[in-house]
Amino acid sequence: MSIQHAPEDLALLDPTEAGACAQAALVSEPIDETAAAGLAQVFKALGDPVRLRLVSLIGARDGGEVCVCDLTSAFDLSQPTISHHLKVLREAGLIDSERRGTWVYYRLVPSALERMAGVLSVPVSSRPSGPG
Repeated sequence: MSIQHAPEDLALLDPTEAGACAQAALVSEPIDETAAAGLAQVFKALGDPVRLRLVSLIGARDGGEVCVCDLTSAFDLSQPTISHHLKVLREAGLIDSERRGTWVYYRLVPSALERMAGVLSVPVSSRPSGPG
């Protein structure tokens, strides 16, 4: 392994200097333990490709809801497997359901999506300005 030296014309910053590494914050404020635990459950639920696709299919449907019969036919998985994935999404608070006769209809929970977006969004004051 070779030792590499910084080029002489590269200015080195003194980390003890005030503002040497100061950058605008990318989030408005850190989240607390309770919020982190709740959001972790949501992101964990979305960590599975089938569940992520289910959320996408439900959200893309005109009228904002979809029958479980339509969801099951979109996958090469058994109905109990799809039901399990829907249960995980429901327990994470991402979707809600309503039984109508024989079928169950699913819809996204907008407030859950807004919570996730709030954590992932960069505040306007931190966005780089420039052409665009």
